[in-house]
Parts: sequence; C-alpha cells; structure tokens
Amino acid sequence: MAVYKELSPSLRTIMTPGPVEVDPRVLRAMSFPVLGQFDPEFTSLMNTTMAMLRELYMTSNVWSYPVDGTSRSGIEAVLVSLIQPGDKVLVPVYGRFGHLLVEISERCGAEVVFVETEWGRVFDPEEIIKAIHLHKPKLVAVVHGETSTGQMQPLADVGKVCRELDILLVVDAVATIGGTPVETDAWYLDAVIGGTQKCLSVPSGMAPITYNSRVEQQLMSRKTIERGLRDADGAPAGERTIASNYLDLSQLQDYWGPARLNHHTEATSMLYGLYEGLRIVLQEGLEARYQRHRINEQALMAGIEGMGLALYGDLSSKLPVVTCIHIPQDIDGESVRSMLLYDFGIEIASSFGPLKGKIWRIGTMGFSCQRKNVLHVLGALEAVLRRHGCSVSSGEAVQAALDVYAGKGKEGVLC
Repeated sequence: MAVYKELSPSLRTIMTPGPVEVDPRVLRAMSFPVLGQFDPEFTSLMNTTMAMLRELYMTSNVWSYPVDGTSRSGIEAVLVSLIQPGDKVLVPVYGRFGHLLVEISERCGAEVVFVETEWGRVFDPEEIIKAIHLHKPKLVAVVHGETSTGQMQPLADVGKVCRELDILLVVDAVATIGGTPVETDAWYLDAVIGGTQKCLSVPSGMAPITYNSRVEQQLMSRKTIERGLRDADGAPAGERTIASNYLDLSQLQDYWGPARLNHHTEATSMLYGLYEGLRIVLQEGLEARYQRHRINEQALMAGIEGMGLALYGDLSSKLPVVTCIHIPQDIDGESVRSMLLYDFGIEIASSFGPLKGKIWRIGTMGFSCQRKNVLHVLGALEAVLRRHGCSVSSGEAVQAALDVYAGKGKEGVLC
C-alpha cells in the first residue's frame, strides 16, 4: 500500500499578476466550522457579503454577489445569461483576455465584431465609441485591466455612450477590483466581473459580480425555474432560456435573494474567505488601499529603471497593479524566473502569445503588495541578472525604490 507524504507547500513570495499571497486572516477564516447553506447565520453572512460588494464596486446595485468558480466562471455567467444566438457583440481587444471575451461570446452564439489595437497600449475611448456607432451592438464586452500587457482601458466615456444608446456594457475587472478604482455607477457599467485571487488576496474559487436593473430586465425575460423545483408558474420564459444551468444568473438571483430558492450547495469556506477578504479591504479603506498599490507600483518601476532595465508598454495607460519589463537581449527569461523561484523563493510571471519570452510581468496586488516584497524582488532580480551575465547598475534598484518610499510613504499606510 502506497504511503503518501503530508502536504507541505513551500512558502513563496508571489509577485505574479495572480494568484497572489493570501492574507493570513483569510486563511484563518476559511478554517472555521461549516454552516448549512440555509442556516439563518449563514444567510445573514450572504447578505452582509452582498452589502460589502456594493461598497467595493461603488454601486447601489441590488445584485452584487459571487459566482462559485474561478474568475472565468463569472465572465461566462454574465455573457451566457445575456447573449442569445445572433446577438451582435462588440469586443475591443488589446491583449489575451480580450480574445477570451471574443471566444466566450462566440460560444454563446453571438455575432462578434472585435476591434484590436497593438499589445502594449489601449484604445482612445473615441476609437471604441466610433466602433459602437458603426456596428450598433446589443452588448459591448471589454477588459478593464489587461494583465497580459499591463495596460488599463479608460471606461467612463464608453459607458456614457453605451447608456445613451441603450447598449449593455460588460466589464472584466478581475485584475483591478480592490487595487484601483472601479466606479460601476459613475462610469455607467451595466455588469462587472471581479476575481478573488488578485487584489482581494483570497484564494481562487469565486467570481464576485455586480449588475444593474438593465441587466436584470434582460435576465427576467429569459428566466426559468429549474425543472425539479418549478410549479405551474415556473414554466420556461417566452424568449430562449439561458443555456447554462450552473451559470444562470436568473436562477442565482433566487438563491441569493429573499426567495432562497435552492440552486447549488454554496462553497461555504470560500464564502468565509471572501467575506474576510472584503472586510479587510473596507477596513483598510478603498482610497488608502489604492494609494498603497500606487506607492508600491512607483517604487517597483523606479527600481526597475534604476537597474537599467526597460519598462514595456505605454506608461500613460499602465495598469497600476502589474509592471511589465522587457527581457534584456540574449538573456534566457525562463532561466531567470527559475533561479528567482528556487534560490530566492520569488515567483514572477512571463507572458502569452506575441509577448511570450519577451517580457516579464511583476504583480503588486493585495497582500503581496508590500514594501518588503518590492525590495526583495528588486534585490533578487539584480543578483540573478548579474549571475546570468547581464550588466545592470549595482545596488541602484533598491536605492531608487527606497527613495520613493522616503518621499511618498505616509504614516498609517501599509506599503
């Protein structure tokens, strides 16, 4: 009989664009006793989680709750619940995850029109607005923070035009929620999808979403009650029903709303983790949290440039929680990453598609977004590059970062 060793994962300093290090308070919360999904204590926890999500998303939306599954489950839930075969969907693509929105929309049967710009920049909002007027879609789906390129798309002007034209705007904010402002109501965003494993510092496994009454109206036109639960009034809706059962937002509403109509068995321990993660975010304060992410980003950028490396992408539209770096010529980027991991216990990321092997990506997200981590990764990266024969400015990276902290760190701000 085989004997299996006790699970004992290595301690890492995770500086990728996700997942990131989990706040120890979240891990503790996830160890608490399991409650039944209709226990009043648990349903009260559900309600409080929804209230905290409204604060996080800066919205008055009634419907703000998590979908069980990784971030992609939230994206797919929103799109499969809104798109009917033949609907026209516009997707502005400026990196890998824009292409994901295209693919999911196509799988929903949409007529997808996508406009693409070169990786490393974003669209001028007028470019997207011009495409909206030209193609007249039912829905626009766009990534707010594109981790594959380290860029962030401005959305306020696009949202205003979509609202004026009665077009739904769906936003992937997986990388940005909890790390930089996502102003759902002020920017006229109809549905927004987040993730737990990035700036919220909760393990991957839930996708917090929010959507407004415009989206709810679309859902109600397609609503059906699950066959084993329905009575005479629960027959399928007149329009084509939502193709997925598990990701049907019209049914999830009844589970998260006052009806408490059974849909699935809630991921209890994950919800504990999300609750505690949200509590920590709001206790820190949104603006203080955004400032912490900005300071650590600036320190990391100063250190990278002080080392003599080049930053990738348009810095005017840079995603504040991901910094992309050109891999120096004749340097094996994967060998550098391996040495960082095995000799220093630090993980950074490579990239995808046309950027594979050309850039490194360093995340400063959530609990990983700390001064000690930034200084650690800068010192280690310098040492590893020198070991690989790369000429870098000795000692300048950490000093440049310390200069940022000396000038911008404030009492009471965890950086």
